[in-house]
Amino acid sequence: MAIPAESFFLDRQGDGTLQHRLKRLVVEGILSGRFRPGERMPSSRALACHLGVSRITVTLAYTDLVADDYLVAQGRSGYFVSDGAPVAPDFDLPREAAGSAVDWGRLIGPRAHRPTRIDRPADWQSYPYPFLYGQTDPKLFDHQNWRLCALQAVSQREFDALTADHYERDDPKLVEYIARQILPRRGIRAGPENVLVTLGAQNALWFCAQLLLTQRRTAAIENPGYPGLRDILRQTRCHMRAVEVDGHGLPPEALGEGIDVVFVTPSHHCPTNVTMPLERRRALLARAAAQGFVIVEDDYEFELSFHRSTSPALKSLDAAGCVIYVGSFSKSLFPGLRLGYVVAPAAFVQEARALRATVLRHPPGLIQRTAAHFLSLGHYDAQINRMRKTYHRRRQTMAQALEEAGLAGAASGTDGGSCFWLRAPDGIDTADLARRLRRQGVVIEPGHPFFDPEAPDLRHFRLAYSSIPSARIRRGVQLIAEELADASGRSPVA
Repeated sequence: MAIPAESFFLDRQGDGTLQHRLKRLVVEGILSGRFRPGERMPSSRALACHLGVSRITVTLAYTDLVADDYLVAQGRSGYFVSDGAPVAPDFDLPREAAGSAVDWGRLIGPRAHRPTRIDRPADWQSYPYPFLYGQTDPKLFDHQNWRLCALQAVSQREFDALTADHYERDDPKLVEYIARQILPRRGIRAGPENVLVTLGAQNALWFCAQLLLTQRRTAAIENPGYPGLRDILRQTRCHMRAVEVDGHGLPPEALGEGIDVVFVTPSHHCPTNVTMPLERRRALLARAAAQGFVIVEDDYEFELSFHRSTSPALKSLDAAGCVIYVGSFSKSLFPGLRLGYVVAPAAFVQEARALRATVLRHPPGLIQRTAAHFLSLGHYDAQINRMRKTYHRRRQTMAQALEEAGLAGAASGTDGGSCFWLRAPDGIDTADLARRLRRQGVVIEPGHPFFDPEAPDLRHFRLAYSSIPSARIRRGVQLIAEELADASGRSPVA
């Protein structure tokens, strides 16, 4: 029996190439049981004419399906559904039970705290003025070379590195590059025994919290600070001490006594973006050595400094062995990569590796090897250089727009990173401001999730320039200024 060409409907807005979408149609037809073994497929000419695609597209799709044993080619007779093709189950799938005999509320043990979410629309790309932090600008990412590195990672030459079971070991090429190229730029010397690859900085912070904190220990965190860290620490049930930051970051003299672990973002404080000066860094290290606490340094975005000479990492100044260093590629490459690393004494890395093995043996080998090639071939440095130049121009444009709109006095004055931290006039709830701005196509990030939940501050908000083109910044800032002026009863700045 022949399958008519009219059985195929190609979604022009679907994902992937035309060839991939056509293959998906055939596979779905076979797996669903609509196309049965031995049935003849439409000719490539007839199907191409029906779908409005080139004949070579259909021929290539058929060829791939033959290679995967979904179809067989029988000379001049054409293509047929293979007898060895996967078949649909010969039984009806049961419906989901309306209820359960298990009391899940009683059986589930310790409940995970719901993560703090910064209010961001899922379709933020459709907004004309998305001032969102941490999102990827596709124009800045080197798609072509990343694809070539991925192809190299799956090549036959590297098949063993990709497919072998390495247990809890990380990709040696990636670890070597981190130790020999990335860390020396921050003044850090480390060997392979000091590096653990993680699923992003969030995962690295989780390891630190799990190994260093208990119900009887105290962690100091920045206020405002990274909301994800606060969520992680809640799981340990440790005591949390929120330390107010100022224009130079976390003040060491405000820590007090009885601290076990201090979590800090000295290069670019989250979310204010201020940089901790060298004198304060040394004071923090001296206090750690004197009081015997550990410092966890989250050094995200260190590459995005617009100065030729960046401030040294805390880890590079650490003579007493008090600092655990956390780095990430998710901000500099793309957030979906979820690849980071921990640099710490070998004893800590050994325990962290053992803890990781209870959940997963290591981050996916393909991602590690692809990143290793991308870094070692110089593509990473080229991308960082491209991002730094673009972000610098965008920051200058936004700084000028903020000044023209009368908002410059509230912006942080640091020269780096990818965002501004602003304070709205008294009496304005920035969560409500964000909702009203979305109706005008502007997306901002309200600042209250960054503050201690016991004393939330509703007046701050974050404006990032990583995800918005320079040409749209000025108008977006003006819309924000107009909305603020309307909310506070003042006239907007011309």
